[in-house]
Amino acid sequence: MKTKIIAVANHKGGVGKTTTVANLGSILSVKGHRVLLVDLDAQANLTASLVASIDGPSIYEALTGKTDCLPIVSVNNRLHLVPASLTLAMADVELSTAIAREHILAGLLSKAKVEDNYDFVLLDCPPSLGLVTLNAITASTDVLIPLISEVLPFKGLTMMSDFISMVRQKLNPQAHISGIVITRWENSKLSRGIEERLRVWEGDVVYRSKIRKNVRLAEAPLQNRNILDYASGSNGAKDYTALAEEFIERMNRGKEVAV
Repeated sequence: MKTKIIAVANHKGGVGKTTTVANLGSILSVKGHRVLLVDLDAQANLTASLVASIDGPSIYEALTGKTDCLPIVSVNNRLHLVPASLTLAMADVELSTAIAREHILAGLLSKAKVEDNYDFVLLDCPPSLGLVTLNAITASTDVLIPLISEVLPFKGLTMMSDFISMVRQKLNPQAHISGIVITRWENSKLSRGIEERLRVWEGDVVYRSKIRKNVRLAEAPLQNRNILDYASGSNGAKDYTALAEEFIERMNRGKEVAV
């Protein structure tokens, strides 16, 4: 299987992008896959979720040309991370005048030879549609959208779809939504109703697996641990394991739903 570069994106915050990247990536590595996670959010929550601290450059220095290559650190033998820091908040301004600014991340991934070294590259995008997210989708083979089962995030899906369509037409013909993952799901009339409408409107692009609300998912990053290591018997661990298995199934059969 060719290396898959998946941008985990949604312009709305608080939908579980970082939680999904950290736990999906960790579980994929446990299942024997070589995984690179790239923290593209200036809040650096993905970085803090997996490593206690970092010394040296971050993705900001790589994107802005202050270092020549991606600063990759090891979480374990099969799971690696490109960390972020607060300085990434300045990247959109600094990149605004760069030549071929939309392709900088793609160039860095190519230079790092990710296709030789990893099965999956997961890009944790910031909650915006700025230049950093544009770089991520331009570099990706797939886009995965976490979506909470509430009305406003559901309505915002159209904006994400339009943005990705623009990238596909102008910058990256591969860009497409290959999956939508329902997060923070609960057994309420609202959650069930939103899920039903989403499955009717978007069809098979919506993952069968969904992530239930679970306090253990919020606690695990405080210990710099993924949900399997922190609470393997929790609903969060069960749900992300099911998601990882479905994710592998979809990637292996090359399921592509261009939305």
